[in-house]
Amino acid sequence: MNRLVLAFALAALASPIASASAAPAPCEETLKTLRAAEAEAKLTDADKTKVSELETKGIERCNADDDKRADDFFAQAMKILGK
Repeated sequence: MNRLVLAFALAALASPIASASAAPAPCEETLKTLRAAEAEAKLTDADKTKVSELETKGIERCNADDDKRADDFFAQAMKILGK
């Protein structure tokens, strides 16, 4: 019986850890990284416009607490920046 209780307790502890590792990065942190990369980048006007549009879309999703989609937009912008 003690083994059953121990197994249940371990499963309960592991569950939040597993779901936390699958969670997207906080979009605020990803945005900071993007802005730092932007500050160092030398982009064409067309690329600056694309990055700005993606950043704006990402901020909109971030404000809506949709971190995954926000981070996706930020990742697209980072790709243009070569990061």
